[in-house]
Amino acid sequence: MDARIEGVTAAGGNAWIIGDDDEVIVIDPGTDAGAVLDAVGEREILAVICTHGHAVHVGAAVEVAERDEAPVALHPSDRVSWRTVHPDQDPEIEVEDGGSFEVADVRLEVLQAPGHSPGSICLYCEELDAVFTGDVLGAGGPVPHEGEFPDFPRQLSSIGERLLTLPDNTRVLPGHGEELTVAAADKNFDSWAAAGATGLLAASESAGPGRGIAGLTAD
Repeated sequence: MDARIEGVTAAGGNAWIIGDDDEVIVIDPGTDAGAVLDAVGEREILAVICTHGHAVHVGAAVEVAERDEAPVALHPSDRVSWRTVHPDQDPEIEVEDGGSFEVADVRLEVLQAPGHSPGSICLYCEELDAVFTGDVLGAGGPVPHEGEFPDFPRQLSSIGERLLTLPDNTRVLPGHGEELTVAAADKNFDSWAAAGATGLLAASESAGPGRGIAGLTAD
């Protein structure tokens, strides 16, 4: 198998490149198109896939894709977030749960995992023992958005149902920070759930309805 994973960290986020010496797929290009394109080099970009629509992950998506006239892929439920960054150009591919992308000699399976955002997805590559989680899950646990959790229970359910069911040795490659494994996430899941429950209670008692959870933070 010639396919491999390369990471590009720029402007505080992780972009991921999957492919071989000839072709690649880019996941979450972030906001620094130059850094991503430098890492890609002369290889053909087959697609740019965004795990969700927040600006720090999709800012460079159009520029990176346009170099090779590649399509951009995003779940349609995150179209509103996307349009705050790219109001004049929509993604060409609407991803859905169970869909897949192929590059080099491997397959990326779409796992719908809402919570951090309505259209958050993860991308699982069985051949490379890796799952790309965007902001669904990071090394510190479920990842908040701008300091709060839009839907913590749903995000936690996505982690439990879509990620912790993968093999223990699967590498978890997030949108920010260091990687972890499914086994490490499983070990900490109960503590994340407990912290989230505490945050829910605190939010309901002190902030009133309609506020996000501020009781849990992620690295």
